[in-house]
Amino acid sequence: MPYNLNEDQAAIREMVRDFALNEVEPIAAEVDENSRFPMETFKKMAELGLMGVPFPEEYGGAGADYLSYAITVEEISRVCGSTGLSLAAHTSLGTAPIYDHASEEQRKKYVPDLASGKTFGAFGLTEPNAGSDAGGTQTTAVRDGDDYILNGSKIFITNANVASTFIITTLTDKDKGVHGGITAFIVESNTPGFKLGSKDEKLGTRGSDWAELYFEDCRVPAANIVGKEGAGFKFFMKTLDGGRISIGAMGLGIAQGSLDKALAYAQEREQFGKPLIKFGAIQEKLATMATEIEAARHLVYTAARLKIAKKPYSQQAAMAKLYASEVAVRAAREAVQIFGGNGFSREYPVERYFRDAKLCEIGEGSSEIQRIVIARNLCT
Repeated sequence: MPYNLNEDQAAIREMVRDFALNEVEPIAAEVDENSRFPMETFKKMAELGLMGVPFPEEYGGAGADYLSYAITVEEISRVCGSTGLSLAAHTSLGTAPIYDHASEEQRKKYVPDLASGKTFGAFGLTEPNAGSDAGGTQTTAVRDGDDYILNGSKIFITNANVASTFIITTLTDKDKGVHGGITAFIVESNTPGFKLGSKDEKLGTRGSDWAELYFEDCRVPAANIVGKEGAGFKFFMKTLDGGRISIGAMGLGIAQGSLDKALAYAQEREQFGKPLIKFGAIQEKLATMATEIEAARHLVYTAARLKIAKKPYSQQAAMAKLYASEVAVRAAREAVQIFGGNGFSREYPVERYFRDAKLCEIGEGSSEIQRIVIARNLCT
């Protein structure tokens, strides 16, 4: 098997690739053009078990492993970055925190619907003043009897308009800060005092929904705390480690898709009486793209395998996310260059790949943050 995939992983790869080519790619340009969340695609993915790949069957999932999940995101993103991003956010950020860190009662209540695709999940961390500074949360949660009262806002929240369950980080003790002052809650979309803000226009991944979240005296039961009060920072940093593998997989898929399109175009397009593929400059670009993509794939798959083995993987996840994201941007840029004037046209897909790729260098921690994570791990 390629990349030492076992039979189940290889089968998932082929199944998802076939689905992506036949169901996702044909509408990818339209989804991007209209900034439309493709709900019909996600319903089909739910039927195939793709909305909960790494979760046990008893919780509504597919019962596969984290590498199978990374491969799923990779193959979907290979044809549509928007769909890959929404799937990754739902799985790694909207569902995994509940399965990994919540109580058994909370798991049984929320995970089966999330993992089966009956509902969507989202993760509310980023705020106007808390982006790369993940510990700078200003949304507050104040105890009031058996409830907490939430006030504040979140921005750039993927799946906001389609999610029914949100994981929200809050400040419960300003004096303790990240060392015990941040708490995470499960907030349902119909909770009084919780509302959605505007849906911003985006550069890329335009078919992946996002919006602002507002909490105005939003009353949430204390029973909805994920883990325990004050443990939020530690838990969501672990969540981000897993999420970085999925964004690395997304970047890997976009990079591979860029190479696919560029190679096919170079073989068909003729200039000066011969195909572009015959020119040394084009061969050099394609060779570099292919080599970097291969290296990125090994980084992503290795990080996923470490997670499966329950071994430390924070550094490897950061490396995978960093490298695959930057490879995606370079591969998409070179694909546009190989297409020439056509690459700048909306009639061809590579300009969409170029726009989608940029998100990978920003979301789930920017490239700069990944380098800080890697350096800290080297020094410990």
